[in-house]
Amino acid sequence: MQLAQARNDNGERFVLVIEDDPTQARRLDDVNSVHALALTALDRKVGLAALIKEWPGDARVDAVALADKGQLLAPLDHPDPAHLLVTGTGLTHLGSAEGRDKMHRQMNEADQSDQPLTDSMKMFRKGLEGGKPAPGDFGVQPEWFYKGDGGIVMAPGEALRMPHFALDGGEEPEVAGLYLIDNDGVPRRIGYALGNEFSDHVTERENYLYLAHSKLRACSFGPTLLIDELPDDVQGTSRIRRGDEVLWEKPFISGEANMCHTLANLEAHHFKYAQFCRPGDVHVHFFGTATLSFSDGIIPQPGDVFEIDAKPFALPLRNPLSKDAVAPAPSVKPL
Repeated sequence: MQLAQARNDNGERFVLVIEDDPTQARRLDDVNSVHALALTALDRKVGLAALIKEWPGDARVDAVALADKGQLLAPLDHPDPAHLLVTGTGLTHLGSAEGRDKMHRQMNEADQSDQPLTDSMKMFRKGLEGGKPAPGDFGVQPEWFYKGDGGIVMAPGEALRMPHFALDGGEEPEVAGLYLIDNDGVPRRIGYALGNEFSDHVTERENYLYLAHSKLRACSFGPTLLIDELPDDVQGTSRIRRGDEVLWEKPFISGEANMCHTLANLEAHHFKYAQFCRPGDVHVHFFGTATLSFSDGIIPQPGDVFEIDAKPFALPLRNPLSKDAVAPAPSVKPL
């Protein structure tokens, strides 16, 4: 079962349930957000899937047509964007260290045999050795980063904007976990979504201590929210379209079978911090990737379209790239 949020031609929001055919999505009556559905499930002390099955609404809507018209929204948001936090983890997938290692390594290419491991490779090996602990235990902690609040989330089909000072705007195809913190401060996973975490890899390559800067960018996730368990092996494709041509395309994989951390370990190391267990907050947490066009020397340009699709997600995630006009440096004035 998957959920989507959309707007009609009048701008009114509604929620869709997709079982099999996205062209025959069921529109739920009298509810305009997944956030409201989740709160109702908590209030009634029932599971979200069980609540949805009983929720009234029989009208059928073509979610594919809505996507083509740009009327699908991110599948989870918060009425106050400041209470939606976007974070992520890196070096979590088998093969994910290779591109990062190349990015960060400073060496004589003629003789690489005696060079020490980069910090990226050390972090990746830690994950291989201790990223899948027994249930209930902490494993090794992953690399972690903050991206922003709900203001950086772009809807499916909406442009991922590079700031004017950005050196790069590159896709990062990932799976994201979506969460709501309940009234007792307990993280409650609503489900999973495809995501484009989007980053500035050229800035990061200058010095890996610029990673924090490189992640303060827009992102997108959706269009659908999977409320079933994530398969262990997620197989899909990441591509970049330029005009009518496919500029770049590569398989995209996720799921625990392709990772050096369990999802539970990544979640535990995020929500171990009390400030991330504030009742009422929504979290979008990206789980990482092993596939980047940047590693293949691709330089996306404004107007290019990023496209990510993978089963079991019912619809692909597409976002064009744009770049903001040059703006003056901020001027801070005394109060």
